Amino acid sequence: MNLLRIKLVKFELVLVLILCLATILLSGCKNKGQAKTESPEVKKPNIVFILADDLGAHDLSFAGSSYYETPNIDAVANEGVQFTQGYASCQVCSPSRASLMTGQDPARHGITDWIGAATGQKWGDYYNTKVMPPEYVHALPEESITIAEALKQNGYKTFFAGKWHLGDVPYGPENNGFDINKGGWEVGGPKGGYYAPWRNPKLDYKHEGENLTKRLALETAEFITANKDEPFFAYLSFYAVHGPIETTEAKWKKYRDKAEAQGIPDSGFKMEARLPIRTVQDNPVYAGLVESMDDAVGIVLNKLKELGLEENTIVMFTSDNGGVASGDAFSTTNHPLRGGKGYQWEGGIREPYLIKAPMIKNAPKQIDYPASGIDFYPTLLDLVGAEKDPNHIVDGVSLVPLLKGETLKERPLFWHYPHYGNQGGDPVSIIRKGDYKLIHFWEDRHDELYNLSTDPGETNDISKDEQEVTQRLRAELDAYLESVNARVPEVYAKYDDTKAKAKYNERRTKMKQRLEKQRKDFLSKDFNPNNNWYDSSLNTKD
Repeated sequence: MNLLRIKLVKFELVLVLILCLATILLSGCKNKGQAKTESPEVKKPNIVFILADDLGAHDLSFAGSSYYETPNIDAVANEGVQFTQGYASCQVCSPSRASLMTGQDPARHGITDWIGAATGQKWGDYYNTKVMPPEYVHALPEESITIAEALKQNGYKTFFAGKWHLGDVPYGPENNGFDINKGGWEVGGPKGGYYAPWRNPKLDYKHEGENLTKRLALETAEFITANKDEPFFAYLSFYAVHGPIETTEAKWKKYRDKAEAQGIPDSGFKMEARLPIRTVQDNPVYAGLVESMDDAVGIVLNKLKELGLEENTIVMFTSDNGGVASGDAFSTTNHPLRGGKGYQWEGGIREPYLIKAPMIKNAPKQIDYPASGIDFYPTLLDLVGAEKDPNHIVDGVSLVPLLKGETLKERPLFWHYPHYGNQGGDPVSIIRKGDYKLIHFWEDRHDELYNLSTDPGETNDISKDEQEVTQRLRAELDAYLESVNARVPEVYAKYDDTKAKAKYNERRTKMKQRLEKQRKDFLSKDFNPNNNWYDSSLNTKD
């Protein structure tokens, strides 16, 4: 019995050893298997947001222009998603730029006109209009949480280059979430032009004749290189293609010859409601400026490719308002859309609207859902998995479901511009819902209604034919304006109708003649601006 008990004990010990060894081996195999399935920590997507100034919806070759050439921006469109009904949040720059920063409508953040525009009695006495534009906010509200601040809170290195125009020094990019600022200050245009010597306290030039647009792209590329190993947010906000329009002799000649080959019509302007408006794309100076901006976009895209960052970088491209067809430099036409910068028509607010998000596979090539500048903010946060601050109101919606092939419910879009555009636009408030667009004119309080699916050129006001739709949309617009305490114009008591008609006639005759002459001068073989091509001929280093 003792011998048997000893043998049993030995057997149990061996069995325990075998079981322990098996447990160790299994544990090792399990851990080894787990190690194989565990993926390394994925770096958050990088972001490059590119904003053009005053670029129209049809100022790009992918969008239908047979005159301008934009292969680099076209590549973003072809590799990403094109929103065919993309909008700016306003028909002029500062309000729509503030909306990009905050995700809020202009009526909410309060910047409803370009910062620097006159208001009230001062406006009325100088311009003699039926109503006086109200006061507006002159800098980004301090309580706003900008997209840069939101991304910085989520571990992003942030960079700004180019046009700011959202407030003076205390309200500049550095005080709104950007770690680095190259060229962003209170001014809305390129002081001194596009070729050095320019005047910018936030970006000195390196040599005479240096191209400002190229320089901003090089600064952006340098930032990307320096921060390639951490998540970054690069906001490239071109001054181009804002006036003064300038280009090199070589680019001018290319597009001057192209205009001639396509056929130069005798007339290039017609009258809109207040000012002459360009009807043809044949301005070789503007075309050269567009191409220079596209070249600069190429610098940034090539840097992403060179560093192997393409597949983990979101690229977005848009503009702050429509192309300048009236006023300023009368540079382009937004045909078949009506109007341009400063106008309430589609040509004033419809934009190129591109999103390239490589991490979303099989995204649609085109999306018809009406999207606005206010939507970029929540879309970016959604794409990178960042939470929105609950204390910050966002009027936009995330477009990520659409990028994934899903749907979003219909929602109204609002515009509130109670000012006169320098380019000929009226003080208006607008609602778009579905195919319908209602415009409320503050001068005489009348409404116009358009069905954009059948009348994208807004030539047929159907407010009388569709009275139920008109009343319903007007009520929704009124309720919205009241909910955000929107400021509205007041009557200008000293308005002089005789003086206003005389001014209109002068614009219809003398101004239109002057513009036609300027157009022909730009296309003349002897054209030689400043005898040095806007200082670009000083460049001996690029």
